[in-house]
Amino acid sequence: MSLIIIIVFVLGYAAIAFEHPLKLNKTAPALVTGVLCWTVYAMSGAEHAEVSSELSHHLSGISEILFFLLGAMTIVELIDAHEGFTVITGRIKTTDPVKLMWIICLIAFVLAAVLDNLAASIVAVTLSRKLITNTDLRKYYAGMIIIAANAGGLWSPIGSVTTTMLWIGERITAQAAITTLILPGIINLLVPLMIMQVVLKRKLKKHFAGMTVTEDISNASTERGSALMFYIGIGALLLVPVFKTITHLPPYSGMLLSLGLVWFFSEIIHKDKDEEEKKPLSVSSALSRIDTSSVLFFLGILIAIAALESTGMLKATAVGLDKFVGNLDVIAIIIGLASAIVDNVPLVAASMGMYDINTFPIDDKLWGFLAYTAGTGGSVLIIGSAAGVAVMGMEKLDFIWFMKKISLLALLGFFAGSAVYLLLYPLLHN
Repeated sequence: MSLIIIIVFVLGYAAIAFEHPLKLNKTAPALVTGVLCWTVYAMSGAEHAEVSSELSHHLSGISEILFFLLGAMTIVELIDAHEGFTVITGRIKTTDPVKLMWIICLIAFVLAAVLDNLAASIVAVTLSRKLITNTDLRKYYAGMIIIAANAGGLWSPIGSVTTTMLWIGERITAQAAITTLILPGIINLLVPLMIMQVVLKRKLKKHFAGMTVTEDISNASTERGSALMFYIGIGALLLVPVFKTITHLPPYSGMLLSLGLVWFFSEIIHKDKDEEEKKPLSVSSALSRIDTSSVLFFLGILIAIAALESTGMLKATAVGLDKFVGNLDVIAIIIGLASAIVDNVPLVAASMGMYDINTFPIDDKLWGFLAYTAGTGGSVLIIGSAAGVAVMGMEKLDFIWFMKKISLLALLGFFAGSAVYLLLYPLLHN
């Protein structure tokens, strides 16, 4: 049974990777793979009630992510419909695409810490779309945004799901997460950025001669309440981590609350307009513009990985690493790189179950390093993180293109940040 599930998963993964040569939308193989993995599990002789119960349990967690994604994308679309992002783009004076890449990546890095890496990547990609019209050039921005969002989210207790798990599970404190992970996170971004700067300058000379950012960016429309809707929307997104911290409810509940509030205010702002004038500025219109195929792709990938977890394959992999590798630093690195292929949540959850809190107390080097590797390892492949999947859907990025152009940069940043963490930790804990 396990072998068949692995074969199905690998074939599905290959179909996603080669979607362009196969001329196949990645969502189709993702959904088929997810359902077939569970079908094999259900037909293997396992108790049907138990399989259904496990699937429902996983679907509950997956739905939280999907509702969060839908809420964030809707708010961003609504801000965009009101031309709200001109509040930021109007303040960006550079017309140099290389400088702009630094600015957008730094915005994604900071937003990921105060929001989370998923919402930050959505906002940053929307900004790049407003400023860069050339789709080929914008792909490079999208790839760097994924690295920036994952690097920025890892050092905040609310910025990355793995750091949040370790924080809630009392494996790492908020203070330790910030002090020990912020510098590795910065290095994780800076190394790829500096290399990409050189690559992009060469590409601009060769392929994008004369390419600049959109220069007509300061003429923000005030008729649609651009600034007001921008501040309401961003304020609503910032409310999500605050709501979670106060109530301890899942992030999606705060996102749905924020969406409801933005919806409420948008109706008030346009209450005097007629229906035809109000329609393109409504939440209903924003919902219709969301790329639902990318959301379904996310669903397919996550239920496939959930099948691997339910059948015990991920747990067995973690235990096998502990048995045959032994060195905890190497194990953390392997787990981080594995999170580029399978979901980092069950990998981290398995690790938390393997290593006892009495042996490895709160703020132990293991937990901080695991937060770093699991939080940034997903940047190596485009479907290795929630931010990557969201950007993949928004910018129609190709799996193979990402591997050729971005994966090595992400890998170099990953190892550079790892080295910084391993050198920094003893200095901070003398």
